[in-house]
Amino acid sequence: LRLVPVPAGSLLSSYGWYILLAAVAIYLLIQKISQSLAARPSSQPGAADAAVEPDVVVRRQEALAAARLRMQEELNAQAERYKEKQRQLEEEKRRQKIAMWESMQEGKSYKGNLKLNQQEVESGASASSAVPKSKPNKKPLRGGG
Repeated sequence: LRLVPVPAGSLLSSYGWYILLAAVAIYLLIQKISQSLAARPSSQPGAADAAVEPDVVVRRQEALAAARLRMQEELNAQAERYKEKQRQLEEEKRRQKIAMWESMQEGKSYKGNLKLNQQEVESGASASSAVPKSKPNKKPLRGGG
């Protein structure tokens, strides 16, 4: 019995601090592992709930499909409005070309007629704004000489 404490005492006196630091490191490592294991199942509650209640999953999928359908219908409606607007613009361009052709056949200036048509369109659009825009005074790029 007297032989055991002497080697243990010499071992502790030589490596005591190292043994203490190793024990603290092992303790902290065990604490960290146990916390991560305890947190792991709670981080994925959806998987456990889906296995327990398939009704919830079905309702979510139906709601998602309904939302996708509504979004698709809205997108289709926007596309129809855009197509209608494009058709109207093309019809207006076609009318202008016909008017230009008729004015050319009559011997009138088609450019003047085009300017009149543009002014009519602009006057209809700018009827809400009462102040007309004035052109800024520009200097000629070259001198008169």
